[in-house]
Amino acid sequence: MRRLLIAGLLLSLLSAQTKTPATKSDFLQQFAEAAYQRTKATVRYNPKYVKLSYPSGDVPADTGVCTDEVIRAYRTLGIDLQKEVHEDMLANFSVYPNNWNRTKTDVNIDHRRVPNLQAFFRRKGESLPITNIADDYKPGEIVTWKLPIGADHIGMVVDHKDFLRRRNWVVHNIGEGPKMEDVLFAWKITGHYRYYGPNPPTK
Repeated sequence: MRRLLIAGLLLSLLSAQTKTPATKSDFLQQFAEAAYQRTKATVRYNPKYVKLSYPSGDVPADTGVCTDEVIRAYRTLGIDLQKEVHEDMLANFSVYPNNWNRTKTDVNIDHRRVPNLQAFFRRKGESLPITNIADDYKPGEIVTWKLPIGADHIGMVVDHKDFLRRRNWVVHNIGEGPKMEDVLFAWKITGHYRYYGPNPPTK
């Protein structure tokens, strides 16, 4: 009987963790928490092209780049960006960037490229204003940047503020694994988004 009670308790806890958010506010809160949890993972930065399974394919858990942190955080909420990006690109290939001279989709890499995620979030999510006002960037939102070296970068806003500047920090991986840092305005912002998945809450 005791084992059954323990098993039931564990099942209840698991169900609570994976419960579908009832509102957009709930979703953003859960996504921000999923982003924060990524900072507890040990990840070696590795931009190498890797052949993935499909759907729900992922590079080895101890490797990855900035986009992989976003992908993994969304998977915590049951959203597979590999599948969602691939299906949209397959149907609308011409509206996505052609920075890599490709003529067809590639489930191994398409969702791992920042410009593709920007196009996807604009199409399937909400594009928000790009400003220099810290309060405009809320936990659970996505931000993209253009780094000084010309590379694109992406991160997730979380519910943690610097004591002095009072602005939300960002979870990202820029080469040292997933970290939570005060880098919102460290580089030129090129995108600001919310994405609630293929079946977003209605309120």
